[in-house]
Amino acid sequence: MPKSPPVSRYYDVKRDPEGQRYINVQVTGLALLQNPLLNKTTAFTPTERRELELEGLIPPHTSTFEEQKERTYLRYLKCSTDLEKHEYLRALQDRNEVLFYAILEDHLEEMLPIIYTPTVGEAVRNYSSNYRYPRGFTVSTGDIDRVEDMLENVTVNDVRMIVATDSSAILGIGDQGFGGMAISIGKLSLYTAAGGVGPDKTLPVELDVGTNRQDLIDDPLYLGVHHPRLTGDAYDEFLDAFVEAVAQRYPKAILQWEDFSRGTAFRVLERYRRVIPSFNDDIQGTGAMALAGLMGAARIKGEALSAQVFVIVGAGAAGIGVAMAIRQGLQADGLSHDEASARVFVVDRHGLLMDGQPDLEPQQESFVRRPGDLAGWTYAGEYPDLHEVIVNARATALLGFTGVPGLFRQETVVAMLEHTPRPIVFPLSNPSSHVEARPADLIHWTGGGAIIASGSPFPDVDYGGKRYPVGQGNNAFIFPGLGFGAVASRAREITDGMVMEAARTLAEFTEQYGERVYPPTRDLRELSIQVAVNVALQAIRDGVCAERRIRNMDRAQLEAVIRDRAWQPRYLPLKRA
Repeated sequence: MPKSPPVSRYYDVKRDPEGQRYINVQVTGLALLQNPLLNKTTAFTPTERRELELEGLIPPHTSTFEEQKERTYLRYLKCSTDLEKHEYLRALQDRNEVLFYAILEDHLEEMLPIIYTPTVGEAVRNYSSNYRYPRGFTVSTGDIDRVEDMLENVTVNDVRMIVATDSSAILGIGDQGFGGMAISIGKLSLYTAAGGVGPDKTLPVELDVGTNRQDLIDDPLYLGVHHPRLTGDAYDEFLDAFVEAVAQRYPKAILQWEDFSRGTAFRVLERYRRVIPSFNDDIQGTGAMALAGLMGAARIKGEALSAQVFVIVGAGAAGIGVAMAIRQGLQADGLSHDEASARVFVVDRHGLLMDGQPDLEPQQESFVRRPGDLAGWTYAGEYPDLHEVIVNARATALLGFTGVPGLFRQETVVAMLEHTPRPIVFPLSNPSSHVEARPADLIHWTGGGAIIASGSPFPDVDYGGKRYPVGQGNNAFIFPGLGFGAVASRAREITDGMVMEAARTLAEFTEQYGERVYPPTRDLRELSIQVAVNVALQAIRDGVCAERRIRNMDRAQLEAVIRDRAWQPRYLPLKRA
């Protein structure tokens, strides 16, 4: 058997005769201090300082890990804005990765909105102007023909999780060009903090195919290529070259496609999901997250999921992905494909998706309605608008993926009370400034009847002497565990069954929290472990598990293996090679 390459060209992880792990380093002195995966800043021991040529380069006091965390957190609290906090944590990650993840682990509920949604949206907007330190891998239109050689410049040799974006549809703020790298970095931070994938096993990627934002093209400080986006065959050839290079350099990697535009997202997923094990978080992650929340809301109502009628507003990647997931969930609840489809209504900018509408995309076709489907409906225009769909379909659940603030009007939400005393209303657009309705308004309009989840964090609502929980419908409840389960099983493909298993696990995990449709984010790490275990088991059942040693394990054995493999933010001893 050929010898495995070292973890990095700068170090390798080994075990001593007692079986304890340590890091064998190839660099010393200032070069070591500039490597965030090796740097302990003030925590190097006296022996390490001597052997690694660090004496005189760092303060004389040897800090404990707890002292470092206290000093770092106190400095974090001095930041005056969320964006400043985000930039401070990013700078910490670029300086000392272990300390960054330790702080994040200790304060996950507090810091999740800072490193991820909603603050990451501001980081994306300001990425070029605030750029300080290289992180991740970028391939652009000017160098795609050298992508294989360029990947050799990445210093880690065993990447297992990649997040790649072309930045064409970031959150609810659209085309952000090169700034989308901040999204890839943020997602992978959660793969490590919540999912347990080691930071030296991750790679954020920016696929810089241009931007259609003329203001960015004209900005001399913009860091991406200054031309319009590739389209058609040129775009496909770009992605083909990237996928082929990744499969060669990192044959064990799972690839997450992130924030692609609506039509492109589905096409890219279908083009590559069986070429390289990959999934699209906006389509499948959002779908699984929303389905789990709806299952929880139905449980709170004391009704079956199949008893609900769903209206989804926004027919992009997220909206159609959720519609597909709901249909799968309804079929799992006993309905036929046609029966399930009849309970899902999708509304876009023209109104209800209808046969013959302009610009229909292939992924939308299975959700279009025909005039004969609307017998007995009353509506004024050519296509029913949102309010008319709610009334005529007798909707009990309303979900938003539009990025249009205030789209859910009071009269429309109140109309749902004619069909159910407990309407399910999920305004799931990000960031918080783009939410379709404020949770407090929804509670007041429905007299406390609404069951609510929002995309960005909002406080619980006090109304009529009672506190009403507001769930955060965050994809972070799905993708870290889904990715880690795929990594642990070395899945050859991310199957629909694996994604559905992630949704089911989230719904079952949330039952312990009573009237909440999603768990508190402080429990994200434990949830992700449970998701990873069940996803890996589903990979075995689906015949896509390439990790032979786990194929015959029962659940308890597999959970023990996954817990043991989950990376922990702890300093290891460093020894000079």
